[in-house]
Amino acid sequence: MTADKPRHSPFQDAQGILFGSFMCAFSVLVLQDQGFVTGQTAGIAVLITYLSGWSFGAVFFAVNLPFYWFAYRRVGGVFLLKTLIAVALVSGFTQVLPNLIRFEQLNPIAASVLAGVTAGSGLIAVFRHGASLGGIGIVALYIQDKTGFRAGWLQMALDALIFAVAFLLLDPLATAYALIGAVIVNLIIAINHRRDYYIAY
Repeated sequence: MTADKPRHSPFQDAQGILFGSFMCAFSVLVLQDQGFVTGQTAGIAVLITYLSGWSFGAVFFAVNLPFYWFAYRRVGGVFLLKTLIAVALVSGFTQVLPNLIRFEQLNPIAASVLAGVTAGSGLIAVFRHGASLGGIGIVALYIQDKTGFRAGWLQMALDALIFAVAFLLLDPLATAYALIGAVIVNLIIAINHRRDYYIAY
């Protein structure tokens, strides 16, 4: 980081990544409860999970594998290590949380907003402590730091493609509700994750 922005301590990084990973995993729990999809790499994993019946945690980890080499080559080993930890945490939390939390009643619009807010805050925490949740986020953060083009706007454009596929494969009404949460996530990132506030690595 720059001289006027001291680095986080290892403990601060650990708690930030732990918090962010938990919040993102909780958002996945909400999405799956409603049969919703989301954007970014998690959205691809959710689609595969719905279509195949495989575990989200395992699919999410596997979908991110092709992006790790890019992270190492373009961003660095520390960023890659933190990202691996964050992805592993999300994968683990999504396996455990369904056994601990059940939703008896959850309005679909409220669910979409809740998923968007928790995922957005979780991603900001992960980004600000020098990691990502892999995939599209790695590329988007790299482009933002090199060009200034906001990661949130790039991810929103890519999410549009994911949702176009979701409208074809999943329930259109549920996908429309889910779109609200995806927009919230990307707005939170676009507005709050700025190079002049923090840098990712």
